[in-house]
Amino acid sequence: MGEQNSRVMVGRIELPDGTKVFYRHMGDPNAPPFLLTHGFPSSSFQFRELMPRLARRFHVVAPDLPGFGFTETPPGYVFTFDNLSRTLEAFLEAIKLPLPTPVYIFDYGAPTSMRLFLRRPDIFSTLITQNGNAYEAGLGPAWEEAGIRNYWKSGTKADRDKLRIHNGFDAIRWQYEMGHPDPQSIAPETYALDTFLAQPAERQEALLDLFGDYKTNVALYPDFARVLREAQPRVLAIWGKHDVFFVPAGAEAFAADVDPSRFRLKLLEAGHFALESHVDEIAHEILDFVP
Repeated sequence: MGEQNSRVMVGRIELPDGTKVFYRHMGDPNAPPFLLTHGFPSSSFQFRELMPRLARRFHVVAPDLPGFGFTETPPGYVFTFDNLSRTLEAFLEAIKLPLPTPVYIFDYGAPTSMRLFLRRPDIFSTLITQNGNAYEAGLGPAWEEAGIRNYWKSGTKADRDKLRIHNGFDAIRWQYEMGHPDPQSIAPETYALDTFLAQPAERQEALLDLFGDYKTNVALYPDFARVLREAQPRVLAIWGKHDVFFVPAGAEAFAADVDPSRFRLKLLEAGHFALESHVDEIAHEILDFVP
C-alpha cells in the first residue's frame, strides 16, 4: 500500500472565490469516497482516529470548514451556513470527489451538509449523523443556557459579546468533557488546538456570526425533513446521549422521515464529542451500515 493510503495526508486547494480549503484525506483514491464534516469548535483534526478505520474500505476526505482549522477565507467572506455549504460544494467539485458519497455529519457539519443536500438530493447516498441535528426536538437546553437563543431574538451587540466566552479555553474544553465517560483520557491537544485557532480577532467574529446564523438552520428543519422523506438516503443516527446541545430526541426524530429498512439508531454512553470515547464502536457501526 502506498504512503497516501497508509497514513492521513493533508492537502490545500484554492477555490474560485479565493477560499483556500485545508483538508485531510486517506485511503486509495480509487476506493469509494466518504466525506466527513466536522463541527464547532473543531476541524478535520477531530477525525484523526476515525479516518484510518474507514480508510480500509473508503477514500476518506475531511475538509476544514470556513472559520475553522487551517482553511483560509478571502477578505469579505460572509460567515453564514449557506456560504459554508456553498464552499463545501465548490470544494467537492474542485477535488472531483466521485458522487454520490456517504457523509458523516456532526454539529455544524450537519446543517452545512443538509443545505447542500437540499440543493442536490442526489449528492449523498448515506448519512451518518453523530450529534448532527436536523429537528427542533434535538435542540437541548444549552442553547438557552448559553445565551445563544437570546442573541437570535435580540441581535444586539451586548448579547453577541456575551457569547465570546464560548470561544475560550474553558468553554471549549468543557464541550469535549461534557458527557464523556472518562474526561481525563481526552487528548488535551484537541481543545488546545481548537482554542488556539479560535483566538485571532477575525476568527472570533466569524464564530460569533455563525452563532447568530444558526437560527436560519432551525428555520430550515422542515425542509431538511422533506428532503429526507423524498430522497430516502440510508441514515445511521449514532449519538452521544449525554450531549446537552443536541439531545437524543434529535437522533430519534430521523425515524419519522426515513423508511425503517434504511434507518438505524444507536445511542452511546458519550457526550458531544463521541469520537473521543467511542471511535471503535462508531467505526464498526459505520462499516457495518454503509453498503
